[in-house]
Amino acid sequence: MHYSRLFGKTSKTAPADADSVNARLLVQGGFIDQLMAGVYSYLPLGLRVFEKVKNIIREEINAIDGQEILMPALLPRENWEQTGRWSDPGPEVMFQFKGRGDKDLGLGWTHEEIVTPLAKKFIRSYKDLPFAVYQIQDKFRNEPRAKSGLLRGREFSMKDLYSFHRDEADLEAYYERSKQAYLNIFRRCGLKALIVEASGGAFSKYSHEFQVLTEFGEDIVYYCEQCAYAQNREISEYKAGDKCPKCGGAMQEGKAIEVGNIFQLKTRFTDAFDVVYDDTDGAKKKVIMGCYGIGPSRVVGTVVELHHDDKGIVWPKALAPFAVQLVLLTAKDPAMTAKVKVAADQLYAELEAAGIETLYDDREDARAGEKFADADLIGLPIRLVISEKMLAAGSVEWKERTGAASELVKASDVVAKAAEFMK
Repeated sequence: MHYSRLFGKTSKTAPADADSVNARLLVQGGFIDQLMAGVYSYLPLGLRVFEKVKNIIREEINAIDGQEILMPALLPRENWEQTGRWSDPGPEVMFQFKGRGDKDLGLGWTHEEIVTPLAKKFIRSYKDLPFAVYQIQDKFRNEPRAKSGLLRGREFSMKDLYSFHRDEADLEAYYERSKQAYLNIFRRCGLKALIVEASGGAFSKYSHEFQVLTEFGEDIVYYCEQCAYAQNREISEYKAGDKCPKCGGAMQEGKAIEVGNIFQLKTRFTDAFDVVYDDTDGAKKKVIMGCYGIGPSRVVGTVVELHHDDKGIVWPKALAPFAVQLVLLTAKDPAMTAKVKVAADQLYAELEAAGIETLYDDREDARAGEKFADADLIGLPIRLVISEKMLAAGSVEWKERTGAASELVKASDVVAKAAEFMK
């Protein structure tokens, strides 16, 4: 991609209402654009990151036998009346309105009321169980405090997985598989997540949140560094300094961002929709459910909260919209600039041919300092510079976003070095 043609550019000034690191850097870097509080457009750079997060999620959820579907976002009142959630939490959470024929409709903020009767249509006997279906879809919540960029929105992306089982033992087994899949997802996205016990509400004693420790977090968790046991403050039986019940280490208090959660729903929704199956003895048995959520948009925001410095974003390799930012520096002599441009064009073509995603800053009206500042703000893993000086030396300046110093690399070696670095 030529930067001169890229839709969405960097900005030198932070948005006035940016109340978080991710809101400021993602808008300044040209990744997202705010339409209104809690609602954002993804620009080309941001969409590339977003799609990489979603693809990682798909790979790990497919690996635990999840099957992808897509359910409607526009939903009828009747389904929600069966569970009592049209009025509680009702409009406090759900956007509700009238459609044609005075029909009550709402926008999906979660999908238990939709997936459960859908699953009922295909469940007859024990032979149809277990199975798990998931979607990645925009959700809508009437959030009273839309803030913190992608961390708390009114429209946001959610991967919601729902599993259906014969009994609690089968649910427990799948629940444990989901924990590992979630840890894999967050690790691949550059996040180290704690599995945190939280209230299970009416469903079970505990649900589990996946929390990433950071000083920018809104949640408080108590955790053990030795064994990673953790509880959310709202249900915690412990405080900082208490002995860990699992290993005897000291419990600590920390701020964190929630990036995912999982629940054993059991029969909360299958009871509401009378979802049963014929067991091996011919008896009717209740279907047991679990649900598992991750917000891909929230993951993007959390990654920026953790991976940045005073110059801009520092993308993990797996999520960077491009691997390389190739920077052309013009010379005073137009003829020399033309030669440098030929060399830069050639390297760009070689990088692309090798499958190395490259953002080529080909602007001839921008100074070196501006280009370097933009490269740091955008935060790609590698910055390559071609200039008159580099051309004379037969080299390219190589600088990693996480490194302080640059080095000269032979032009003939750059592509191979970049490919190896991105493995």
